[in-house]
Amino acid sequence: MSNEPRGGLTIRTLAMPADANPSGDIFGGWVLSQMDIAASICAVDRAQCRTVTVALDAMSFISPVKIGDVLSVHTELRKVGNTSMDIYVEAWAKRGRLGETDKVTEAMFKFVAVDEDGLPTPVPSL
Repeated sequence: MSNEPRGGLTIRTLAMPADANPSGDIFGGWVLSQMDIAASICAVDRAQCRTVTVALDAMSFISPVKIGDVLSVHTELRKVGNTSMDIYVEAWAKRGRLGETDKVTEAMFKFVAVDEDGLPTPVPSL
């Protein structure tokens, strides 16, 4: 496993008590939500229009996120089709005051560019 994140830093956020179970572990759904938000930012930047998440591949958690960790989500646009985009996403946690950083999880998200009516629309060429 790489010791450095792949892709550009897209968002950073602090894991708070409201996002955790009684043991202090952050809910996986919260981490997934942060990853989806970051992937959406990447998709909209590329498509220059509204985008929607249509799929993501399997996700496995490598290590837990705890209350007080800073979650950094990195994105990398991997493929652009006619209306779709594949975006690779990694989440990393900076642990408390020690500053150790661990990879938490990764996934490939697929987004589709859509028009005002929610219908697929071509991603513009660069």
